[in-house]
Amino acid sequence: MISRTLLLGMLTLSMPVAAFNLDDLKSKIDGLKQSASTPASSQPAGLDAFSPQQQIESLKQALTQGAESAVKDLARVDGYLGNPKVHIPVPDNLKKADSALRKIGLGKYADEFVTSMNRSAEAAVPEAKALLIAAVKNMTVTDAKNILLGNDDAATQYFRRNTETALGAKFKPIVVNSMQKVRLAQAYNRFADKGVKLGLVKEQDAHLDDYITRKALDGLYLMIAEQEKEIRAHPLQATGDLAQKIFSAIRNQ
Repeated sequence: MISRTLLLGMLTLSMPVAAFNLDDLKSKIDGLKQSASTPASSQPAGLDAFSPQQQIESLKQALTQGAESAVKDLARVDGYLGNPKVHIPVPDNLKKADSALRKIGLGKYADEFVTSMNRSAEAAVPEAKALLIAAVKNMTVTDAKNILLGNDDAATQYFRRNTETALGAKFKPIVVNSMQKVRLAQAYNRFADKGVKLGLVKEQDAHLDDYITRKALDGLYLMIAEQEKEIRAHPLQATGDLAQKIFSAIRNQ
């Protein structure tokens, strides 16, 4: 609380003698007192301190950064194969065959099969970059607000809704081309077709290329989710000063 005596002394020293007026002085003191007592909560806080345009631009910066980083990490050699979080395993319906091969000393063929699945995912994932960035560019103010104030994976879910179908169409031909070189994949597809008819195999697992495509997409969105979570938890790692300020404001509100 600013004391009345201090305010009087400050204003008296700052006013010309000719302009000294008690009524005017009282008015100024009341104004200063009201300003000093204004609660901080009445000032803009959190996202309200930034315009809608600033919010969406900062989010686009951060999401572009996260998407590009996720794609880059997965597209390198062992991006899928060497990462336990996204590694594509043998389908459940082929685990018995995998185990049998290993028991009779043919584990190298099983390993080759797993490696081929993961390599096909690594070859396909660069196709994601353009579509993910396009989804960022098409983002509306409402989309941005929902993501900024949403759960830790709100942006990832936005990406999945807006890119999954198109990405699947991009990934699958590359996966098919890669897996045609693996004889075991062809054998699996023949086995699975019969298994579906007998009710032993799920329709979604009937074709190996569909299985790999689905797993590749799941791995991509998982890595994007990790990037998103990291930016929310550590805003200063975001690209651009504006993105850093806005994510910091959200974290602290």
